[in-house]
Amino acid sequence: MEPRESWAALAAGGVAGVCVDLILFPLDTVKTRLQSPQGFRKAGGFRGIYAGVPSTAIGSFPNAAAFFITYENVKSVLPHGSSSYLSPATHMVAASLGEVVACLIRVPSEVVKQRAQVSPSSSTLRILSQTLYHEGVQGLYRGYKSTVLREDLWSWKQGHVVDSWQSAVCGAFAGGFAAVVTTPLDVAKTRIMLAKAGSRNATGNVLTALGGIWRTQGLSGLFAGVVPRMAAISLGGFIFLGTYEKTHQLLL
Repeated sequence: MEPRESWAALAAGGVAGVCVDLILFPLDTVKTRLQSPQGFRKAGGFRGIYAGVPSTAIGSFPNAAAFFITYENVKSVLPHGSSSYLSPATHMVAASLGEVVACLIRVPSEVVKQRAQVSPSSSTLRILSQTLYHEGVQGLYRGYKSTVLREDLWSWKQGHVVDSWQSAVCGAFAGGFAAVVTTPLDVAKTRIMLAKAGSRNATGNVLTALGGIWRTQGLSGLFAGVVPRMAAISLGGFIFLGTYEKTHQLLL
């Protein structure tokens, strides 16, 4: 990939990510509180709906940019083309590697954000300090495996090279469907990130978290927050992909 194309991908991915995360933040807060073990009301209800937004604002641009710059560079060195039978695999591999890199930034931001969302009376800085004090840096990467697994299951759907309006429509439908399918993993990720140090979920084992949710809350627990999650990802796919394609075109 040429340097100019790399910078265009970096800027376009970053701008699109910031727009989506900030616009849809209230939906994300509602989803997190619905998935939290203490329940929606005790987690804050509709109070402090923007709790944790500083963490998202800081991490959004580098997170989105890291994904797309990795995705574009990996895709450029792998076999691809509209007539190639390897094209879908190329997009999947590029998107998967993009998520692995992006999650190095996303997960610490997500841990602090979610803990702030269920503790609206605590500041983002205080939660960051408490996490580092009690758990160290590894505490910021609680849920890394579950986050990568969740993202890899649907991120490859974003790899179609089409017009911006087509990308937006495809992103909305693909994102909404993937949101429903991956909700149990998202609930497990939330429980792992919010778990107290030393608890079973704090080990980061996805199957343990899923099993615990199934035993205590059943199917409804596994799909907690599915409606706001589906709405946020559908709208996010529409905004993100459309904005990315258009911004990328304008920068080249």
